[in-house]
Amino acid sequence: MTGIEVGLISVIAILILIYAGMYVPVALGLVSFVTVWLLRGSFEAPVYLVTLAASNSLEDYIFGVIPLFVLMGLLVSHSQMGRDIYQVANHLLHKVSGGLGVATVVANAAFAAITGVSIASASVFARVAVPEMMRFGYNPRFAVGVVAGSSVLGMLIPPSVMLIIYAIITEQSVAALFTAGIIPGLMLAAAYIVAIVVMAKFFPRYVRGEQTDAVQAGTESRLTKSELFSKSAPLVILILLVLGGIYGGVFTPTEAGAVGALGALIIALLKRKLDRATLWKVLAETGHIVASILMLIVAATMYSRMLAISGLPNELGELINQTDIGLYGILTIYVLLLIVLGTILDTTSIILIMVPLFLPIMAPFNIDLVWFGIITIVGAEIGLLTPPLGISCYVIKSTLNDDRISLYDIFAGAFPFAVIMLLVLIILIIFPQLSLILV
Repeated sequence: MTGIEVGLISVIAILILIYAGMYVPVALGLVSFVTVWLLRGSFEAPVYLVTLAASNSLEDYIFGVIPLFVLMGLLVSHSQMGRDIYQVANHLLHKVSGGLGVATVVANAAFAAITGVSIASASVFARVAVPEMMRFGYNPRFAVGVVAGSSVLGMLIPPSVMLIIYAIITEQSVAALFTAGIIPGLMLAAAYIVAIVVMAKFFPRYVRGEQTDAVQAGTESRLTKSELFSKSAPLVILILLVLGGIYGGVFTPTEAGAVGALGALIIALLKRKLDRATLWKVLAETGHIVASILMLIVAATMYSRMLAISGLPNELGELINQTDIGLYGILTIYVLLLIVLGTILDTTSIILIMVPLFLPIMAPFNIDLVWFGIITIVGAEIGLLTPPLGISCYVIKSTLNDDRISLYDIFAGAFPFAVIMLLVLIILIIFPQLSLILV
């Protein structure tokens, strides 16, 4: 077989192994190892590939930003800052149609700006927002759909772990990607808010069930000025520390992660939400998450180099160029593949598999890789809401543990938000300047 055939078979083998239940880094690493062995005819070649991938992908100073931001996000989650943000948003937006739904989106957007992890948002707001909305008569399916839909904002609004991973594998600036994610993230949040207000006005029973008149008055959980300040000040301080430090040129992204983690630790201690046992749990959970990401990055580096050795990306690029479908045709294929893979893979795996495959194909078009990163993140995010492996939906189901809400209800509730994400993605593709205007 030619290198092209071996490369193509290897990609198919990776997908089959992952779909069969093999851990993604193991599937990527194993197939890459065997493929390079077959292509080079020497066992030493894939062994050298493993050592090279491990050293080159992890020795970079920028990699330190991942454990620091993960630690900050977990500290923020355990300090119950998500509950505080939600109460503040509810206080400010209780008079808006579908007020609790809008408050959930706003609170999730704010929470995303200090955590960068969608799974954390889904877990926190499943506990905080869903019971509150159901208590005031909101349709359970709508309630879980809002939480699932808005949880994906953590992947896009900086500081986002996914943007950091994309930056590492494409050697782009983390600060530039963070800046590029601001307007698309706010656009997506605004689109969600508009959709909720429209649904509350024209489809009130879908939003509020039968209690359409009584619900709005019941959401007026008022806060005093001192409560409003005490609950919102930690959020403002962390955002200024992390994002203000990066964009103001005071910190590098890695330094900002360290400052943010320290700030989150101090806030958690001041709020008396962190004892010795909880701190150990947070540190252990950080280690588990970072170790899994580390394995993914090493395996993805092996995979991308295996693809380069096989020549598959260049061959695909030539084939696509011969069909003369142009940039938008290629992007259409790319986005469709992202969405399809989203039904079986998590977002990180999608990015690590698809980006190395398509970067050489996109090279002749001289596209901005920062913009391409935003397109990739939004396209992969849609998979968080689509069956059978919509991870945000599964997190909400396991967190709620409520027999009244089935997994089908969560996926059905999240479907309108997945459609909105697709529409926003199309806009971002047509108008690249929306992502790049601040960069």
